[in-house]
Amino acid sequence: MIEQLSGFSLFNKTKSPLVNHSQLTSAKILVIDDRPLSRMTVVDLLQLEGYDVLESDGNDQVFESVIETQPDLVLLDLMLSEVDGLALCQQIKQDIRTQNIPIVLMTVADRREYQRKVREVGADEFLSKPIDRLELSTRVKTLITQKQLNEGLNQTEQVLFTIAKVVESRSSQRGSSCARVVSLVEAFGEYLNLPAESINNLVFAAHLHDIGTIAIPDAVMMKKGELTTDERELIRQHVLIGESICQPLRNRRGVLPIIRHHHERWDGTGYPDGLSGEQIPYLAQIFQIIDIYDALTSDRPHKKAYSPKEALEIVAEETEKGWRNPELVAEFTKFIGILEPE
Repeated sequence: MIEQLSGFSLFNKTKSPLVNHSQLTSAKILVIDDRPLSRMTVVDLLQLEGYDVLESDGNDQVFESVIETQPDLVLLDLMLSEVDGLALCQQIKQDIRTQNIPIVLMTVADRREYQRKVREVGADEFLSKPIDRLELSTRVKTLITQKQLNEGLNQTEQVLFTIAKVVESRSSQRGSSCARVVSLVEAFGEYLNLPAESINNLVFAAHLHDIGTIAIPDAVMMKKGELTTDERELIRQHVLIGESICQPLRNRRGVLPIIRHHHERWDGTGYPDGLSGEQIPYLAQIFQIIDIYDALTSDRPHKKAYSPKEALEIVAEETEKGWRNPELVAEFTKFIGILEPE
């Protein structure tokens, strides 16, 4: 049985020329789960966010339902009784009619058990049950925004985003997540009342800021030991390479300063140009703080993720050293306090 619901949006502060937030609220989501209570919980949460929600119990006709309804996102339970959830995900991702639909897999099983399999079948995200409302809302909003963003790209941008996807895939083993950064830059941009164009530039930067690392050898990028002076200098070149790669973005010139300058420091000890204070483009300052915070709160092979409180303490220490804009860090700390209340 498939049933459609509708509602209102909690996120519609910015009218973006690239990703229309009114379109986001009317996005269509298909929830596939053969456990009625579990499915109802997810459907209710999405209804509160204002999405048009379709339901399926995962019968043997579910793939045909995906083709027919063309949802903007699929939430798929792995443990379906009639079909193999992993196989269904792979089928959706391999069919030209449905391959661009984002898929979030859900299961009560240990996330680590399925990490490799999830990547192999092409799933975009993975959620553990019981579903956390904030995590669900963030992941769904980010993936739908990304889908609408991709649909609005021109041919040159499509090529660049494809390269960026390869870069992210290479770095994902280190815990990198473009989706998290996109979500944070959108939310913090709205918190700061930035213009829609500035927020869109930050979103583009979230995808493209490390694209220059495509030219850095794996032996250096994936090195677990201490880097040599020459290796550190080579990695520093990625911002210049990235800027050069993204030069064809004629309608996105505001993205280039973010890519080039997101490693500058407030006291002038950063790179590549040693800019200091307000010489550093404002959007680059914003993006830098979010990029650092995301890195600190993400699992990496050499460390566990810090809590939001611990990450903010580290950012504060770096600010005392003179590396960050104190006023902007203070605003970001308030913002995280609202986003991640203790």
